Amino acid sequence: MALTDMLMSGLELMVLGMGMVYVFLAMLIVVMQGMSVLASRLHDESSQRHTSQPSPMPVSGGEASDPRLIAAISAAISRYRTTHSA
Repeated sequence: MALTDMLMSGLELMVLGMGMVYVFLAMLIVVMQGMSVLASRLHDESSQRHTSQPSPMPVSGGEASDPRLIAAISAAISRYRTTHSA
């Protein structure tokens, strides 16, 4: 087999392989977009069935301003940093 024949055969294999990869990736993109559309439709249908809104979590008021709690947290952070320093 001549060198040019081998080069042409290699080029054909390269084009065929790259073409198959491109086609597979294009199909993957189309399938992923289809699944995204399907998931958004299913989410919309399920959210329409459940119209009740969950109540928000209550926010704690003055507990964080307790000076003893702040001192305890500060001491714990300080001790952690001294024992775990690199």
